[in-house]
Amino acid sequence: MVTALRHAGIEAVAVATPLGGLRSDAAYVASLARAVDDDVVLAGEGYGGAVITAAAGSCPNATGLVYVAAFAPDEGESCVGLLAGAGDPRPLEAIHPAIVERGDGLGTVEASIRRDRFRDLAAGDLSLDDALTAAATQRAVVAGALDEPAPAPAWRTLPSWYVVATRDRMLAPQLQRTLARRAGAEIVELDASHAVSRSRPSEVADVIARAARMG
Repeated sequence: MVTALRHAGIEAVAVATPLGGLRSDAAYVASLARAVDDDVVLAGEGYGGAVITAAAGSCPNATGLVYVAAFAPDEGESCVGLLAGAGDPRPLEAIHPAIVERGDGLGTVEASIRRDRFRDLAAGDLSLDDALTAAATQRAVVAGALDEPAPAPAWRTLPSWYVVATRDRMLAPQLQRTLARRAGAEIVELDASHAVSRSRPSEVADVIARAARMG
């Protein structure tokens, strides 16, 4: 994805979001964005969509939002709540909790997608080897972040684009379309799984590049 954006003339930064809480993650992303001496477009996939929705409100240099098979919550909504409301129990059933220590000596519940369900739900258009690698290298998020109510959404004031992955079984395509329409986003549909940024990187990069040019 970063390579495809570079070829499109876009200087991209792949942020390693801490995945510790929605508001704290948003504050981190916003601080990095504010440090850029230029306008920025924030792009997020999955939970990252909720993060950029919250982050852009405190980024005066943010000019647009790009959602890639991503959550785009309204104020008070959570990622878990949106999944539960979609009516398909499989995504929530596939979330694997693990108690870990994050440096403060206290047990923290982290969530990831079960490896035996990963390809079916999130990476159906990747090769078996690539899907297994993606499952093994996924970064767990603090479970509370997925339940954390979102603040006022930046998509109310910023132009948005949304890449709908039509074969996504983790975040239902119909839910993606609903979120995109509510945000007033320009919608691009791709025949891809939740791993659309891996399976269709050039097409996703084109959407981000278009957003950057319009900003």
